[in-house]
Amino acid sequence: MLFASSYAMSQTPYKVFCEILGTGKLLSTKVSVTVDFGQKTSIYNTYKQKLVDDNGKSIEFNSMVDAMNYMAKSGWVFEQAYYVTVNGQNVIHWLLSKEVTSDEEIKDGFITKQEYEKINKKD
Repeated sequence: MLFASSYAMSQTPYKVFCEILGTGKLLSTKVSVTVDFGQKTSIYNTYKQKLVDDNGKSIEFNSMVDAMNYMAKSGWVFEQAYYVTVNGQNVIHWLLSKEVTSDEEIKDGFITKQEYEKINKKD
């Protein structure tokens, strides 16, 4: 009976958040998007927080809406947007949320450059 109770509790959905950050690309109509799932990062390697495909190639987005549509396919929902100007360039921040039943579900369907490099590290 105790097992059934703890199993039911572990299946209770809870809300988690991520943030997508977009900056305009020089001489392009595309935006450069990085994602923050709350992972450990280095301030010097923010480019490693870009989403990549199965081959490790950065996924390019036409706009922040394009990036949001991509995230929505995995259950992420828009919460709030704001922008900050850094060194004369606007950085767009979109806060997203989704319901999960375990922390492993947070990044389902996504891989960042940093994670791709860690998985495919040559020993």
